[in-house]
Amino acid sequence: MTEPPTRREFLQRSSAIAVLGGLATTAAARAEQPAKADKGRVIDCHAHLHHHSRPSWRDDDRALIEAGDRTGIDEFCCSILTPRRPATAEGFRECNRWALEGVKRFPGRIHAYCYVNPAVGAEAVDEVRRCVQEHGFIGVKLYNESFCTDPVVFPVIEAAIELGVPILQHAGHAHYPLEGQPRISDGGRIAELAKRYPEAKLICAHLCGGGDWEWTVKALRDAPTVYLDTSGSVPDDATVETAAKVLGVDRLLFGCDQSICHGVGRIRGADLPDAAKERIFGGNMAKLLADRKSC
Repeated sequence: MTEPPTRREFLQRSSAIAVLGGLATTAAARAEQPAKADKGRVIDCHAHLHHHSRPSWRDDDRALIEAGDRTGIDEFCCSILTPRRPATAEGFRECNRWALEGVKRFPGRIHAYCYVNPAVGAEAVDEVRRCVQEHGFIGVKLYNESFCTDPVVFPVIEAAIELGVPILQHAGHAHYPLEGQPRISDGGRIAELAKRYPEAKLICAHLCGGGDWEWTVKALRDAPTVYLDTSGSVPDDATVETAAKVLGVDRLLFGCDQSICHGVGRIRGADLPDAAKERIFGGNMAKLLADRKSC
């Protein structure tokens, strides 16, 4: 005789069924109601295409688009990172060429961030200008080669301010050293950077994937110019509701960072009004994109 499920197993199964049911409903709605645009675009502010050293990169990139089709994500804001860091100038330029190819492969579905390693110096600033001015990249992606408060980063921030584009900063706050990430920035450092550059459009990554998310929300409380993306695979309850209460809905950006079901489900299931969810799902990022300066 089959043992009845434990309470934990029952809740896990119920949650999975609810998410899958929601995804199926979304897919059907997208097929039957092309007027979805009336409710606004759904924009994943934090996604990645794949480095071409990965044999399956074409299929993996296509899988991202297909996941968007199934879950109702209209557009992805993507970067490509070097497999090994710190990145060289040659390495990040190659990644950005491939990101541009991705924009062309999936017209209307992909926007590109320019990924650079600020420690390289002038070549990083030149790459940001080239990508944004010549190729229409929508922002800058910074990883963990340097703390965001290191002066070596400031010329890249200043270039992004001049060009009017956002900076997506990889971030996390762990209570122990992260192997391979000795210079990972956290919400406190990003708040400090925002105080130095209040005109910068800073996005702190990983509400749900950067360690202590409650600490991160509180660290950003007095940094009103910093946005927080909701990406990550951590399924804790009330993450989005807490961030919305402390920071305000207009500072939250929907992001998945490849955790598609978690990313969509936490916004869809949040105890927030529909209008607030629409702003998080795409309205806030659409405004950031629209506010870019003409170059």
